[in-house]
Amino acid sequence: MLARAERLHREFFRPIRSASRLAAWEPPVDILETEREVLVLVALPAVSADRVEVAIDGDELVVAGIRVLPSELQTAVIHRLELPPQGRFERRVRLPAGAYNDIRRSTSDGCLLITLQKAGGYSG
Repeated sequence: MLARAERLHREFFRPIRSASRLAAWEPPVDILETEREVLVLVALPAVSADRVEVAIDGDELVVAGIRVLPSELQTAVIHRLELPPQGRFERRVRLPAGAYNDIRRSTSDGCLLITLQKAGGYSG
């Protein structure tokens, strides 16, 4: 069971190749919908909200940025690394159908919370 959990953890943070051939990774996300909003929770430990780009591209939400090791830790002896890798990340997720007129970002318990306000009435 522990081996399965470790395998799942590695898959969540699997490396991918971007168009520019730079190593990248995809953070895991949760998407929830209320009557008025779509909430996207992105696991980005040690990444501040102001260093993350968030945009809507067609029917997808694009979350991108760079996770950088703090300079004071760059010369540290590494004994174990389990958090997502350093470097560029990008995640594209399909949004529920509809239009959105506001994107808000905040951090919550080590995650980036993206709130998309639904445009026009409410679906339901």
